[in-house]
Amino acid sequence: MKPKTLLVTGAAGGIGRACALKLDRDSPAQDVLVLADRDGPGLARLAAQIPGREVLTVPTDVSDPDSVASLFNAVAARPEPLAALVHAAGILSVGSAPDVDFQTWRQTLAVNADGVFLVTTAAARMMLERPVNNRSMVLLGSNAAGVPRSTMPVYAASKAAAAAFMRSLGLDLAPRGIRCNTVCPGSTNTGMQQAFWGADAQAGRQSVLDGDARAFRVGVPLGRIAEPEDIADAVTFLLSEQARHITMQDLYVDGGATLRA
Repeated sequence: MKPKTLLVTGAAGGIGRACALKLDRDSPAQDVLVLADRDGPGLARLAAQIPGREVLTVPTDVSDPDSVASLFNAVAARPEPLAALVHAAGILSVGSAPDVDFQTWRQTLAVNADGVFLVTTAAARMMLERPVNNRSMVLLGSNAAGVPRSTMPVYAASKAAAAAFMRSLGLDLAPRGIRCNTVCPGSTNTGMQQAFWGADAQAGRQSVLDGDARAFRVGVPLGRIAEPEDIADAVTFLLSEQARHITMQDLYVDGGATLRA
């Protein structure tokens, strides 16, 4: 098998980091892993944990067209063609709709929607220029894209826009053999999630599992918070040959929390 390039954005922490480590474990050693994130030192720490293969770290702001162009210039300079993209870069914003200011709206959409457009279209062009077998992209979305969430209207809107774009991108690319899917996590044990728990982390965690009727939110039927590795398993499955007939799908990995409404 010829070496390939595997690209992960948002790789410095949380689910993106788990995806990068899972790809390292599952992929042939000759494949090159390209890691992108705004957190340059975080990328360096992650790269140090991945011995035995070539790793390229590229500090990147996915909301900035010039920064994304620099990332893909670095990928294009590699002899290995781009075969897989995991787009995990994203930010969270909270606040009820009447209280959210326009700057928060724009910043959230810039990262969570504009960033998806910039990164996935650049990846698509590169995959089309240098085709290989099993080309695939997976977006990290959110179950908030599918159900209303109290105090999360801007975040939910940004994730819904991104998921809708990925489905249409997948339709455009399907005749060329490129698959596009979205994994939609629920509550996952990352720094972003833990920030919601407050000073009493145990009580905060339990409130997620139990749900909150005042916020019109059910709990988690499976009775557990996801670990980042649970989400990474779903992502790498969708990248793999085992998912070769799956495209334009939103896979909810949330322990049943949305009741798949």
